Amino acid sequence: MSAAVIFGILLALMLTGMPISISLGLTVLSFLFTMTQVPLESVALKLFTGIEKFEIMAIPFFILAGNFLTHGGVARRMINFATSMVGHWYGGLALSGVMACALFAAVSGSSPATVVAIGSILLPGMVKAGFPMRFGAGVITTSGALGILIPPSIVMVMYSVATNTSVGALFMAGVVPGLMLATMLGGVTWYRARKYNYPRQPKASWVTRLRTFRESFWGLFLIVVVMGGIYTGTFTPTEAAAMSAVYACFVAVFVYKDLGVKDIPRVLLNSANMSAMLLYIITNAVMFSFILTNENIPQVLASWMLAKGFGEIAFLLAVNILLLAAGNFMEPSSIMLIFAPILFPVAMQLGIDPVHFGIMMTVNMEVGMCHPPVGLNLYVASGITKMGITELTVAVWPWLLTMLVFLAVVTYWPTLSIWLPRMLGMM
Repeated sequence: MSAAVIFGILLALMLTGMPISISLGLTVLSFLFTMTQVPLESVALKLFTGIEKFEIMAIPFFILAGNFLTHGGVARRMINFATSMVGHWYGGLALSGVMACALFAAVSGSSPATVVAIGSILLPGMVKAGFPMRFGAGVITTSGALGILIPPSIVMVMYSVATNTSVGALFMAGVVPGLMLATMLGGVTWYRARKYNYPRQPKASWVTRLRTFRESFWGLFLIVVVMGGIYTGTFTPTEAAAMSAVYACFVAVFVYKDLGVKDIPRVLLNSANMSAMLLYIITNAVMFSFILTNENIPQVLASWMLAKGFGEIAFLLAVNILLLAAGNFMEPSSIMLIFAPILFPVAMQLGIDPVHFGIMMTVNMEVGMCHPPVGLNLYVASGITKMGITELTVAVWPWLLTMLVFLAVVTYWPTLSIWLPRMLGMM
């Protein structure tokens, strides 16, 4: 009964168009003051203990690093390097977009930032070279979603905060699936470009490839700094986030000089605004999770599913359907913070690996960012291309279908996710 009341209030508030963070907060307050006997002192204590986790500090640092790189010309240099490597294949510029998105995802941790950084530079060039805008928009919208699967990933940090799973293990677990999805998206791009005979670029010489690699080296080296530092134990994921922010600032201002010292306050302010928004969502989600736990809702759900004979296969299928449906009206951070505390206990009772479950949820977030009606990447791409959401939905369907196939693979082949962190001794 309490579960129906909690989610009924939340859904009613969201249907009014109220932001998810405020909807969560008002749901918690309404339930606390009218239907429970929970002392307000314990609520205040939970509020502070819930957001003092060390991992949360990684979020503003990764956002700051991504903003420095987005404003600092790193994306343009990565596109030049990617084009020199694969531009001579069918759909070369589009393939370089997939490759550049994968590379930029590995330094930004954000899907919308990847779409903006790569799309705003590459799409005009693709149209000028003779590609249909619809084709280019489909490639960049879906490839940009790699930003939350290829580590570092802000969404993975959210999952870690909600479930106390190792961030380092999640980051390493995202590497192989991320590269596999990038390859699958690239394969669809190549096939359609070959089918419709889209333009190819002249083959670049090794001298050009070496030059573009050297120009993009400082941005690419951030991948080594973050992942190498975590793997070798030099620093924790949170410390890696701080290092990446300092390094990105240094590269953008003093190496590439695309940003001046006078631009730093503007980047800091933009990052602070975005961080404050996410931390506000986290704060309300912590309280929402507290209410659910206090009412034993995850435990009741787990008992009910086990009593009904739900096995691992049926449970994972139900989770995918639920999360894809949630992606129709919520953004990834909110979905992760609301549903992870509910679904995680059930997954543990069924013996599902917590790292595998986290990667599966992250891939669901990726698909949700690209499907209508409110896929975040669709709206970002719409702003860049000036195309309507309906037209973009038609444009992305071949790649979106590929992502759904990949989701099924990730869901039922856990080795794909847990092989690397297990081999590195992180699990």
